[in-house]
Amino acid sequence: MRLTRRAAAATAALVTSALALTACGPSGDSGGSDSASGKVEGQVTFQTWNLKANFKKHFEGIIADFEKKYPDAEVKWVDQPAEGYPEKLSADAAGGTLPDVVNVSPDLAYPLAKAGLALDLEKAAGTYRGEYLDGAWRSQRMPGLPGVYAFPWYLNTGPMFYNKALFTRAGLDPEKPPTTYDQLFDDALTMAHRSGRKTAMLAGTPSIEDFGRYGVRLMNSQGTQFTFNEPKGVELLRHYKELYAAGALDSQALTAQAESAGRKFQQQSVAMNPGSAHDLENFKKEAPSLYRHIGITNAVNNTGRANMYVQGLMVNARSKVKPAAVAFAHFVTDRKNQMAFAKEVTIFPSTKGSLDDPYFTEEDGTDATRVRVASAKSLKTAVNYTPVLLSDQMKTVLRNAVAKAVQGEQSPRAALDGAAAECNRLLKTG
Repeated sequence: MRLTRRAAAATAALVTSALALTACGPSGDSGGSDSASGKVEGQVTFQTWNLKANFKKHFEGIIADFEKKYPDAEVKWVDQPAEGYPEKLSADAAGGTLPDVVNVSPDLAYPLAKAGLALDLEKAAGTYRGEYLDGAWRSQRMPGLPGVYAFPWYLNTGPMFYNKALFTRAGLDPEKPPTTYDQLFDDALTMAHRSGRKTAMLAGTPSIEDFGRYGVRLMNSQGTQFTFNEPKGVELLRHYKELYAAGALDSQALTAQAESAGRKFQQQSVAMNPGSAHDLENFKKEAPSLYRHIGITNAVNNTGRANMYVQGLMVNARSKVKPAAVAFAHFVTDRKNQMAFAKEVTIFPSTKGSLDDPYFTEEDGTDATRVRVASAKSLKTAVNYTPVLLSDQMKTVLRNAVAKAVQGEQSPRAALDGAAAECNRLLKTG
């Protein structure tokens, strides 16, 4: 099963080029009416992303309920493997065989929306907007395009784990982990100094999400230019350079992967690290001395909003059964069905009020509920910080620039200016 927030974004250019073949008008032209009114009838083709193996019974139940509610409609469910999913969307778009309802992440929805193949649900189904969390609804907007191009579906976010024993050893309050970046930087420097540089607070350099949580404007309002090199972005990178020099950022942070950062945390040489309920279970089995001192908090931010990973259900703007397709996409993502799905797998509903359910607010002493409650609380106001236009190639450009600045090979200003220029060049060339 793959319930991740993004597909392989490296294929975005392939998708975009294929969609260019299908667009028959200016960008955003749906090639037909956006109206989704009319009788709910006909066969709806519903495509998911690697879900049938583990959730066959769940989705067959939803389909049966929908067909019972709408006797003149039927649903054909098609499930695609995670491997090659973007290429499959590209081929369907180019061949005019895109399903009526498609499971997409925002980065996959963007080229479809730009080519006029994604229905603007703000126009066609805006009456449902109030059923979803504001941040989840906004996450389905696309840069430079008016409207919303998918119903928000399941969400996820990650809590931050911290080691209370290491906080105590450094003279920091173990019950008050940092919540803002200024607090994080101060605590990290204190910990490095008092441990004789033996304990780092963090094991990774800042990603685009960190820039967003810091309060950096990542793109202009038109979605035509990256702006993470603005003064606030340079300020963030200067702080990380200082942390690295002081030993508050792990010496291997410039090359660390998520797995190696996790090992550093498990070895108790790093005091804070993001994770999941699965990580907690591993700590309990493999590192009981760490597990006894685990604290759980939200990821540090200056905005008051956690990062949100989101999936959605897009409706094909050229569907021949548009009223039924919209009705089904809404049915799958309504509060009842999202809650049922969340109880089968560790995801969170995007519908308003769902996160107030006792399932997401009451702990029972297990690792799973400890993380679930912490994550659900942060998701109520979370946003998706990662721009849908940021490809894997652009992420590499930014990561390399950050490494050069942190090591002192370039100034933070020069490194970010160069990264923004290269990312904007890639944005223009597609």
